[in-house]
Amino acid sequence: MSTSRAGDRIRLHVNIDHVATVRNARGVPYPCPVEAAELCMATGADGITAHLREDRRHIRDEDVRRLRERVKGTFNLEMAATDEMVAIAVATKPDIVTLVPERREERTTEGGLDVVGGGAALRDRIGRLLAARIPVSLFIAPSEDQLVATAATGSTQVEFHTGEYAHLTGEAAHAELGRLASACTRARALGLEVALGHGITLANVGPLAAIAEVQEFNIGHALIGDAIFLSLAGAVRAYRTAIDAARAGLA
Repeated sequence: MSTSRAGDRIRLHVNIDHVATVRNARGVPYPCPVEAAELCMATGADGITAHLREDRRHIRDEDVRRLRERVKGTFNLEMAATDEMVAIAVATKPDIVTLVPERREERTTEGGLDVVGGGAALRDRIGRLLAARIPVSLFIAPSEDQLVATAATGSTQVEFHTGEYAHLTGEAAHAELGRLASACTRARALGLEVALGHGITLANVGPLAAIAEVQEFNIGHALIGDAIFLSLAGAVRAYRTAIDAARAGLA
């Protein structure tokens, strides 16, 4: 396991799902999520994340293929732990797969993956990805039982769901931040890389970036929304600056 230091740079992975959402709203070929990914990489992102949902509501199979061909950096494919998605990942060979819970009726991913309850079926699908030499990250709530179960699967990384923190204020937000920090420390002790994602904005990213054990952010909806006002390149730079400033404060 690598050892993080207070001054280590946190990787910024941009989720480009909602570029595809805008495209699909009109059934036209623009804006192109692959072009958006290339622009993000050229302006400060370290990787690209895309979630291929069962209902293909935003990212489509062809997007995944083209992203794999053209992303010059880490390509993280988010997906449900299903046989269909495992087969797509094995054929596409992303740099890492993040397994997330998925329900058709949800607007966005709600809560973390139930690794404890996933049983043999989940372990089998993770095993097939690992056998194909694809590292696996599990998107979970910052709880001890889910974290220990994640480490036992052979996964490389854990991504903690930060949605609870993002929707809280005051002392409640401070308490949730402490829970996340403790989970990050525990994850590193278990040999897992640590990523954070969901609900992260320019307003709340700073305290998260100040957690020394955090190595990666996956940020999508808010960054794409900010791009309306800042431009896509400007939004990537703004998040890169905010993350780096918070991390520099630990040095």
